[in-house]
Amino acid sequence: MSLILEKFNDGGLFMYFILIFAIATVGLIVERALALYSKVKEPAADFRQRVLAHLPKGEYLAAAEVARNATPATALNSIVETGCLLRANAAGEEELQARMDEKLAEEISKLDRRTGFLAMFGNVSTLLGLLGTISGMISSFAAVASANPAERATMLSAGISEAMNCTAFGLLTAIPALVAYAIFQNRTDRIVTQLTQTTAQIYHDLLFFTEGSAPQTAKQAATRPANAGLSAQPVGA
Repeated sequence: MSLILEKFNDGGLFMYFILIFAIATVGLIVERALALYSKVKEPAADFRQRVLAHLPKGEYLAAAEVARNATPATALNSIVETGCLLRANAAGEEELQARMDEKLAEEISKLDRRTGFLAMFGNVSTLLGLLGTISGMISSFAAVASANPAERATMLSAGISEAMNCTAFGLLTAIPALVAYAIFQNRTDRIVTQLTQTTAQIYHDLLFFTEGSAPQTAKQAATRPANAGLSAQPVGA
């Protein structure tokens, strides 16, 4: 530990900037790991079947209730709820697709909203390490130029050693950040692919089961509570 502190102090001013990015990187890795592996759940295996049980009968409000209360709670819940409530309001195909796509994009942005910072932290840490090295080299050569000839070799080697510490610490911060970014991005892509596929399936289910259920849907729409429709707030919030 004392050796690390010694090397850190030898690295110069830019080491403190690298330290800030190192702390931010560790915090973001922990947050993203919890968000993508602990909080994100896969829909229940029978989720789609439970929703489909109500669609042939035109019970769109009941299907929306199933989606809202399904466990575990996933991003798919609010998307399907949105689609069912739109059908209960006799929304057309274009409106249904537009609103479900809008809700899907909103859920995807929640999954991916901070992962990209890891790539930025990795790149900036590397550049800070190089900048610290260049700054240290400039200072070393400037000092050697005015030093006693007998001492120049010793001063130059010591200056180069100190400058390289900055590069080393920059890379030690950058490598975990970039590796974590690749892992989290792969996890996000898998979640988004599954979410998109299931959303498309239920969207087509809503279209397929619409014909012949309009009278019952209209009856449900007439008897539903005043606050059952879509609002400016995200559905299910």
